[in-house]
Amino acid sequence: MKAFAALYRELDATTSSLAKQAALQRYLQAAAPEDAAWAVYFLAGGKPRQLVPTKLLRLLAQESAGLPEWLFDESYEAVGDLAETISLLLPPPTEQHELGLAAWIEQHLLPLRKTQPAELANTLRTQWRQLAVDERLVYFKLMTGSFRVGVSKLQVTQALAAVGAIDAKRVAQRLMGYTHITGQPTAADYATLIAPESDGEQNQVTSGQPYPFFLAHPFNVTVDQFDALLGPPTDWLVEWKWDGIRAQLVKRAGTVWLWSRGEELVTDRFPELATMGEALPDGTVLDGEIVVWREEKAQPFAELQRRIGRKLLGAKLLHDIPVVLLAYDLLEWQGRDQRQLPQEERRVLMDDLVTTLQHPQLIASPMLCGNDWNDLSRQREAARAMGVEGMMLKQRRAHYGVGRTKDVGTWWKWKIDPFSIDAVLIYAQRGHGRRASLYSDYTFAVWDGPPGQEDRKLVPFAKAYSGLTDVEMGRVDAVIRKTTVESFGPVRSVKPTLVFELGFEGIAKSTRHKSGIAVRFPRMLRWREDKPVEEADTLGTLGALLPG
Repeated sequence: MKAFAALYRELDATTSSLAKQAALQRYLQAAAPEDAAWAVYFLAGGKPRQLVPTKLLRLLAQESAGLPEWLFDESYEAVGDLAETISLLLPPPTEQHELGLAAWIEQHLLPLRKTQPAELANTLRTQWRQLAVDERLVYFKLMTGSFRVGVSKLQVTQALAAVGAIDAKRVAQRLMGYTHITGQPTAADYATLIAPESDGEQNQVTSGQPYPFFLAHPFNVTVDQFDALLGPPTDWLVEWKWDGIRAQLVKRAGTVWLWSRGEELVTDRFPELATMGEALPDGTVLDGEIVVWREEKAQPFAELQRRIGRKLLGAKLLHDIPVVLLAYDLLEWQGRDQRQLPQEERRVLMDDLVTTLQHPQLIASPMLCGNDWNDLSRQREAARAMGVEGMMLKQRRAHYGVGRTKDVGTWWKWKIDPFSIDAVLIYAQRGHGRRASLYSDYTFAVWDGPPGQEDRKLVPFAKAYSGLTDVEMGRVDAVIRKTTVESFGPVRSVKPTLVFELGFEGIAKSTRHKSGIAVRFPRMLRWREDKPVEEADTLGTLGALLPG
């Protein structure tokens, strides 16, 4: 545990990618394999299920620190991070330990979930007495699911590749599924990550392991630049960019696995796709998008969320919210890895498979054609009405890469312009990491009536934290501190004085939100210093953006 806490400190203290890489390699080379297995799990994005209710954790920490509730809340507000707040406020340790990371996770942290409520408080206090402040910080971050230290999965992959002296692409393949929420990595799992490549590894005929996803780069230039930057449209495969869940369907040895891009195994959430997968030949891996499909077209993502949020999938739900896999790539065929084939050849193989199978839950993502880029741009204008996000441009000769790379060819995402609306900042909360001292997480509202209406109110509808420069963030922070009306723990209610143009990718009705509307991926496009609060948009304006 001490070594992992020291690694966390070292990673958190630098913004240099080279320094982070060196620190990761030093740790992995020195750590016991069982500790390295868990370190990779957390650094690559793994999070176990909630171990202790946050409310109980705060209460026990407050009592152990001997603080009144208001002072604990003030401390939390000042620090901006619950794990760091608790680690700083607890009394100094009175005991010592020599346990490694794996022992702490397996013997102390994971058992907390099954500890009886009457025993939980004493168990936690016993653990806290053994941990130094820097160890406590890591301990609480792991416990609260807030472990973030500015290291990407790619950096972890590169460090493992260097330690094992193997190809980073092979490590990326082995890491798929490693961070699953139910995972409990072992020393043997870590040894597999860094083991020399074997001749038979490429085609594991009984494994449900997917391939690392190939990701697209944003392409946001004017159409008149396309020819110079991309060449003619004939060099590219053009498809719609679907608004669903990216997934790989794996069929090997008579078994079907369905993996999301987030490396979650979601087979049981989509039983109709699992049934479809059973009809595929063994040794098949398809890449595509899970969407709700009705009346021969994809439905809004909000409908898919209704499926995702249900614990039980009854016959009525499956009937009312049917899904399909819109396939757009074939990664494995007849047990052979096809990723080194050109894009257009993989597409031909995939189309033949879909045509032969003739299954209603498997649809080939339609190909689009245009005389030139202006023609395709005109077609792209229909994207919003179709419920898609724009177009995908895929080089015909591109191989299927790992992550967001350009070394084997390129995928571009040519998205439509976002929805936008002018909204008022009404609540603010401190950020995390390097923004922990700034109010950088904001809640925005629109008016519930038109200008001139008496007693109209601001109704919250979205939260956003990205889009401003550091300079702008500092200026907004200063305004928030001067215009605070009330504090609710870490949240400040502010006098409505600031208007921002918010952009978002999608919009849908919602019974869970006070405004009756939910938006997807909101972000700040610009600070409207030119616009009075009274001229901000209304619920009516927002509602007019809803699909008909």
